[in-house]
Amino acid sequence: MFVFFRKAFSQYRKVDLKASYVRYISTKTIPSPKSTHQQQSLTVSYLTDSCGLSLDKAISASKWINLKNTEGPDSVLRLLKSYGFTKSDIATLISKHPRYLMANPEKTLRPKIEFFESLGIVGESLTKVLCSKERILQSSLKKQIIPFVDFVKGNFGTGENILCSLKSVSTWSIFWCNPDKAMVPNISTLRAQGVPEGHIQTLLVWHPRAFTCKVDFFKEMVHEVKAMGFEPAKKSFIYALRPKTAMSKETWEKKKELLVSYGWSEEQFRSAFELQPVFMLTSEKKIKKVMDFLLNTAGLKSSDVAKCPNLLLCSLEKRLIPRWLFMKVLMSKGLIKPVELTWALTLSNSVFEKRYVIEYEKDAPEVIKAFRDGTGFKDLVADCNT
Repeated sequence: MFVFFRKAFSQYRKVDLKASYVRYISTKTIPSPKSTHQQQSLTVSYLTDSCGLSLDKAISASKWINLKNTEGPDSVLRLLKSYGFTKSDIATLISKHPRYLMANPEKTLRPKIEFFESLGIVGESLTKVLCSKERILQSSLKKQIIPFVDFVKGNFGTGENILCSLKSVSTWSIFWCNPDKAMVPNISTLRAQGVPEGHIQTLLVWHPRAFTCKVDFFKEMVHEVKAMGFEPAKKSFIYALRPKTAMSKETWEKKKELLVSYGWSEEQFRSAFELQPVFMLTSEKKIKKVMDFLLNTAGLKSSDVAKCPNLLLCSLEKRLIPRWLFMKVLMSKGLIKPVELTWALTLSNSVFEKRYVIEYEKDAPEVIKAFRDGTGFKDLVADCNT
């Protein structure tokens, strides 16, 4: 008897489900292709005309939203403009997160923007922070934004230092990090090693992402920096810690091996790192390009670069090549005696301008023009060599 009822109930359930499915199919409203196309066309045109997106970016953004009318999006744009967002700012924000156009401007957006303004983050600073980290507006004010600001206030110093930090894009790059999971323990590690509070705050403002490393890795890097001879009580310690925490140990070794392949010894590497730790943040690709140019074209020695690692931070196209060509032309014309190229390449722009450019403006106007315009150097060098 039980088997009979089970089979009967099973058959009834199958039929009922099938009937329901048929009813669902028959009553579901399927939008016409014409209607869907019109909505997509409205979305793309609104993104280009009202939000300032390029056609390609508008088409890409239209995959995430489908505007049926412009009433809601118009109110969002009016709100953003009332807080100082330019058309360029809006284009940047909407291209990265088009769904903001669908947000409730009064309930979702205004309270967060007003909170930032209450902190002193207004005008250009406000648009920079929100455009660079567009998901901030998507986050909970009470559960995420306010706790993060409280953490900054408690660890980044006082007064202007806090405001400066909150205005900084780099500070908001760690917005998604749980402070208790990594940042607080890593700050405690530095304190335990005797790093002054002011130096910790400097690193937090300058490079907050250093504190988002895994706790064990951070401790290991702190001990490695100490082993390299940097004293925790000195500011050079945090300057050395930044590049050590910015990359994996494998990447560090690859960069070091690349420099050794150009002739650096272990001692020269250590000396260069002590002089300018930040040079290790340079990518392997750029290290190779700069070293190839300095050694093979400009005629410097590997040891020259080791004594002046700042050269690895310079732009090849904007500084090193133009200055080398400029100095070469001036020497070929007999206007200056052969000078130490390393020194000339590392001068600040203002000092270089005063010492060489302004000094010889009347004697070699065509050279000065070529240098300032950034063009014509190859022809000048060719003329000098003939």
